[in-house]
Parts: sequence; structure tokens; C-alpha cells
Amino acid sequence: MSRRHIHYWKCDRPAAFHGTSALAATEDLSAQVHALLQSHHPGLTISLTKGGGQGNHRTFITRIGHDTRFIRIEDGPEQDDYIETESRVQEAVRSLGLPTPQVIGVDASRTEVPFAWQIMELISQPDLNHWHKLGQLDLPRIAQDIGSAVARWQGVPVTGFGPFQSGREVLTGYHDTYAAYFLLNLDRHLAFLTEKAFLFAAESQEICQAIADHESLLALDHGCLVHKDLALWNILGSEHEITAFIDWDDSISGDPMDDLSLLACFHDGPVIANAIEGYTRIKPLPTDHRRRFWMHLLRNMIVKSVIRVGAGYFDRSDGFFLINSGSNGSDLRTLTRSRLRTALHGLLQDHEIHTLQ
Repeated sequence: MSRRHIHYWKCDRPAAFHGTSALAATEDLSAQVHALLQSHHPGLTISLTKGGGQGNHRTFITRIGHDTRFIRIEDGPEQDDYIETESRVQEAVRSLGLPTPQVIGVDASRTEVPFAWQIMELISQPDLNHWHKLGQLDLPRIAQDIGSAVARWQGVPVTGFGPFQSGREVLTGYHDTYAAYFLLNLDRHLAFLTEKAFLFAAESQEICQAIADHESLLALDHGCLVHKDLALWNILGSEHEITAFIDWDDSISGDPMDDLSLLACFHDGPVIANAIEGYTRIKPLPTDHRRRFWMHLLRNMIVKSVIRVGAGYFDRSDGFFLINSGSNGSDLRTLTRSRLRTALHGLLQDHEIHTLQ
């Protein structure tokens, strides 16, 4: 299916919250994946274990002869083919010298199996959220490195805005203007949060008005590559070093401040200040960078609120990757509402970014 009408896949896909809910389908695809691998590697010994991911893809680790690989499966009913576009993005980022796993193979045709698949080199290190939860992550240094990487991958050539169209020679977004993408499904997202009693109607109206009053910030001449799901669990490495940026499934052509604002969905002002320091080592910040930061933090927190409400994240324990050690789903709900309000006030009052708490 086309992603023309998708602002963010995990909350806008027709099969809402597929793979994100604790009640997600548990069909075992191991036998089909094993048969697929055997057909591509006849005569080699194939072993397969589940990858244990907590995202919306099914994951496996396989040993093919002497090589160990990582497999991601997209088995939603929409027949989405974005995993092929994601692979192109990932290889484009890799070509700039940034660390991403090498894509070994990908196929969204569903001619051999009833799902799309992607095979990559296996990075043996855990995600950075693992070290962060243990209190061992050198976050100030890591944040600077993340900021520098964001500035560098913005050099990948893109045209248009929003999710990328399949089959184009250059990565080309579906939308002619950035506002068309940014505002896509906004009313529906806010209506959902109001209906589910996460926001009061007056709060939704206030957010709508604030975005409308600052719509001029969306008048971009051109876009840049945005990861769009930048968080510690999508970065692999050690306590002190990044080994790979992963999960480019939501990548778009968008605003230079968007990925930095995504970090702010989870971290406070000093961390973001370090990321900005790393960013400015590579390129200068754009005009009106503060308000663009808050505008994107607000939009991203709306999206994350929809996902968290819809997928039941507020009912989870601290074993879930989004919830800090010693916290619970209720704490995540409070934090989500607080960050949403902080983003709104930051936009309205043009707060300094380092004041984010």
C-alpha cells in the first residue's frame, strides 16, 4: 500500500497498532522463515532463533553456514513494502560513512512467502537503552555523537516531503509541501486522544490553535532526511560508543530540527544541548530553530501519545523498553502529558531549549 496518507505508520496504518499491542498475534513464523532461508542457501545448515525485539516487526537471528544474520519481518495485512525503501535509506546513510548494519537482502514482493523480509548483518552489541537503564551510559558524549550523525545524514539527497515513494531513483516524498505532511491526520490524532480521555477538548483546541498560529514555520524550501524514530533503543553500541543506527522504517523527508526534537521526547534540556553541540560541529542550526524544535516536539508527542494510548503502553511495567527502571505505566502517562504540555508552552513562549525538564 501507499504511505501517501500516513503521517506515522505505527498510529496511522489501517491495521492500527499491529505488532505494538501486548495482545499482538503470536503466530510462529519460524518454519516459514527457515524454509525461505533454506531455499536461498541450499546445502547450508540453517539455525533460527527469535530475535526478541519489542517493536512492530517480528525479528529472528539466523546462522547460515558460518555467517550470523539478523532478520526483520513485516507481516501486517496492509502488504506494506516500505521495508525496501527503508533498506535504500539505510544504505544511503551507510554510504556517508555512518554506522548502520549492512543490508544483505530484502524482498517485499511476497511471492515466496506471505510477508516482507529484510536480512542484515548482525550487530552483537545491545541498544543504548540497555546501558541507560543500568545507569552506565555516557549520555553527554553519546548525545554529541548522535547530534553529529543527524547533521551528517541530512546530507542524503531527498526531494519532496514526507514518506518516500517506492521505486524512485532519488528518495522522493509523497507531498509537495512540508505543511501538507506535518498537518496530515493531526485532527484525527487529537480527536482520538480526546475520545480516550487522554486530553481534554480544551487542550486539543489549544494545541490546534498554537500549530495554526505558527504554520509559517512549516514553509520549507526543501527537506532533509529524518530518521523519525530516533531513540536510544534504535542505536546499538557500548556505554561510550555508537556501533549502529537502526530501524529506518519511519524515515521521511522533513525538517532539520525533527530528529533533535525526537530525542527530546525522552530526554531533558542538557542532553539536547549536547546533541545540538554535536550537530553544530557539522552544520549550523536553521533559522527559527528554537520554535521549529518545539513545534516538532509537540507534533511528535501527539503521535507518541496516540501510540501509547492505543497500544496500551500505560498498562506496562518497567520491563517494557519505554518505561524507566523502577517506574510503571502510570508514570509513563504522567510523563507523556507533561512533555506534551512542555512542548506547547515552549512553542508559545519561544523557550530556550536547554530549559526543557
